Amino acid sequence: MSDARSLTGPQFESALTELVADAARGASNTDCVKCERCERCAQSTFCVGCSGLTRCQYCASCTECVDCTHCVRCRACLSCRHCVQCERCVGSSYLVRSVGCSACTYGFGCVGLTGRDFCILNEPYDRATYFAVVARLARELRIALP
Repeated sequence: MSDARSLTGPQFESALTELVADAARGASNTDCVKCERCERCAQSTFCVGCSGLTRCQYCASCTECVDCTHCVRCRACLSCRHCVQCERCVGSSYLVRSVGCSACTYGFGCVGLTGRDFCILNEPYDRATYFAVVARLARELRIALP
């Protein structure tokens, strides 16, 4: 397609489908440093077994994350730090098995929270209680904490 002005709807759909398929087939990394067993990652460093990361560091087994560091088995997270098994979290740190949280720290099994700290299953706890309960749950669930 050299001139988008003459592009029809069906031509657009066909071209977009082809672009998406080409991107999915590509497995090479771009501008990564010391990444191992990673695919389709860009500008990431020291990641292992990841797919589709951008500007991430020291992540393991993560997928489609951006600007994350020290995360493990996370998916579609943005700007997260030291998170484990989280999905679609943004700007958060030290979350475990949480989904859709934003600007949170120290959450365990939380969903959809914003700007909260020391929560387990969306309920707030004092710092000491949080760490005691999380340590016990992590042992029982065999989850390695960050």
